[in-house]
Amino acid sequence: MKRLFLIFLILATMVIVPFLIWGSQVEESMSLENTVSWLRSTGNWAWAAGIGLLILDLFLPILGTVVMSALGLVYGWFIGGLFSALGSIAAGLLAYGLAHKIGRKAVLWLTGENGLAEGERLFHGETGGWLVAFSRWMPVLPEVVACLAGITKMPFKRFFAALCAGCFPMGFIFAWIGETGNDQPVIALILSAGLPPLIWGAFRLLYRKKS
Repeated sequence: MKRLFLIFLILATMVIVPFLIWGSQVEESMSLENTVSWLRSTGNWAWAAGIGLLILDLFLPILGTVVMSALGLVYGWFIGGLFSALGSIAAGLLAYGLAHKIGRKAVLWLTGENGLAEGERLFHGETGGWLVAFSRWMPVLPEVVACLAGITKMPFKRFFAALCAGCFPMGFIFAWIGETGNDQPVIALILSAGLPPLIWGAFRLLYRKKS
């Protein structure tokens, strides 16, 4: 597991460094009010701009939850939640795809076959789906876990189902926060943390019954 932890640290560092460099500026500029104002300035393309920001969160220190709340304020909790979930899913798919194509060789060079085998055992088993679903509401982990899933060639159908199980609760809840103006999203965080594993668990149960 030491080799796998090394991969995790490298990916986490790649995510955290931009926040350390530009995080304070982004936090100042990406208030909910400023984000809503910018989205509305794009007119009928506000939904695309919001989804684009959520995808850019993979590379830049974008405050994804603020974007989701802004989409909820602009479109309402349901439509805004759909756009938020779609943006988050698109970011996860992009991370998975890029890591699948170009990350595997780098990991082999860093950790060798043994390190890669450790990751494959983790993400090809039951634990992989839980990690993907549960990670979506946590900082740093969504990008890192999606990349690890791609590097280890986690089965795409399982990855996509777990990704949706995590992204849809997150999207709807933070869109609801934006629409209702809830300034203390403690309940939202609890729901975001609790719903993804419940949804993924229900999906796995149904899948097993069909199998």
